Amino acid sequence: MPTNPTMPMPHLPLLYELSKHWWLLLMRGIAAIVFGVLAFVWPGLTLLTLVILYGVFAIVDGVLALAAAFGRTDAEVPRWWLLFTGILDIAAGVIAMFWPGITALVLIIFIGAWAIIRGVMEIIAAIQLRKEIEGEWLLVLAGVLSVLFGLGVLIYPGAGAVALAWLIAIYAIAIGVVMIGLALRLRRHHVALSARAGVQDGSR
Repeated sequence: MPTNPTMPMPHLPLLYELSKHWWLLLMRGIAAIVFGVLAFVWPGLTLLTLVILYGVFAIVDGVLALAAAFGRTDAEVPRWWLLFTGILDIAAGVIAMFWPGITALVLIIFIGAWAIIRGVMEIIAAIQLRKEIEGEWLLVLAGVLSVLFGLGVLIYPGAGAVALAWLIAIYAIAIGVVMIGLALRLRRHHVALSARAGVQDGSR
């Protein structure tokens, strides 16, 4: 991407829209890390507590994803992957919250399937973003982590509540760190694009 502020603004609607809402991705990353830390340090964590924590996290993440999708102003920018992720997260959170008697095996299958679907959507989105965003590898990394986590919990469904909590916590913290890294990269893009636009407006 050109860095000379006197050059014409490139037509990068997707990059502009994503970078404009970088703070929503930052909040999603922070929410994931908070959830992961709570799952690690919660004394006497039970399966019910884990389900409630997961439900709250999924709903918060879904709401933030939908906010990023509906906050876009450019009709050319695809928003399907954020809409899909947001709806999937909220649905998963609601099911977890209103199904307190869920068994460990069902929870593992449910969370594993959720993570795999979400990861695949993130990888597809990253492939579509590669022409405009230099840091799309972070989104690929988030997708790969989600898929690996999902496969891991499905392949080893016999994990106990404590082991499951630790596995989910590690995944959430890793995803949160990646999201924050991508958000900060998008923020730098937003500052650069805004400065370039300001220079061009002033030269007219």
